[in-house]
Amino acid sequence: MPAGDPTFATAPAVFVQGWLMGAGLILAIGAQNALVLRQGLRREHVGAVVAVCTLSDWLLIALGVFGLGALIQAQPLLLEVFRFGGAAFLLGYAVLAARRAWRPGTGLSGAGTGASLGATVSAALAFTYLNPHVYLDTVVLLGGLGARQPPEMRGAFAAGAALASAMWFGLLGFGAAAAAPRLQNATTWRVVDGLVALLMTGLGLQLLLQPL
Repeated sequence: MPAGDPTFATAPAVFVQGWLMGAGLILAIGAQNALVLRQGLRREHVGAVVAVCTLSDWLLIALGVFGLGALIQAQPLLLEVFRFGGAAFLLGYAVLAARRAWRPGTGLSGAGTGASLGATVSAALAFTYLNPHVYLDTVVLLGGLGARQPPEMRGAFAAGAALASAMWFGLLGFGAAAAAPRLQNATTWRVVDGLVALLMTGLGLQLLLQPL
C-alpha cells in the first residue's frame, strides 16, 4: 500500500507509521543523542537537555511535514537529490556503526567536569541546529514521508513522529543514570552499534529502491 494512498489511510495507522519512522531514524547514536546520554549519566541538567532536544525535534518535524517536506515533494529534481543524499548518509552511517561494532571502544563515560545550565543548553542547541544530520532526518526524510500523506492525515503522522522523539529523549536522559553500568560497557555499545548498522542499512536501501 502506498504511504500516501488516501483510500486506505486512517489516522491511527498513519500515527503508528509516523511513530515507527520517527523511532527508526532517531535511534541512530549521534552527537545529539550522545550529549543526552552524557548528561543523564552525569545527572546534570537532564530535564533541560531533554526538553531542548524534544521541542527542537517537534519544530523541525512540523517544518518538514507541513512546509519544506511538501516543497521538496513538488520539486522532482530536488527530491532525487535529497533521496540519494539521504541514502548515502544512512548507508555511510551504517558502515561507521558496523566498524564501531567490529572494533568497539571503551564505552560512553559519564565522568567529567560539570558544566553550567547555560553552557549545557547551548551545547544542546548547537548539537541540534548546527547538525546537518538532524535536518536530514526530521525535515527531509520524515518531512518527505509526511508530505506523501493526505493533507488531513499529516497531523497524525507528525504527532506519531513527535511522540517517538519525546519517548526516546526521555528514555536516554532519565534512563541513563539507572543504566549507567551497562551504558559504559563496551560490549553493550557493540550490540547497539550493530543494531544501528542494520537499521540504517535497511532505511538506506529503502530510499534507493522505493522513491519518496
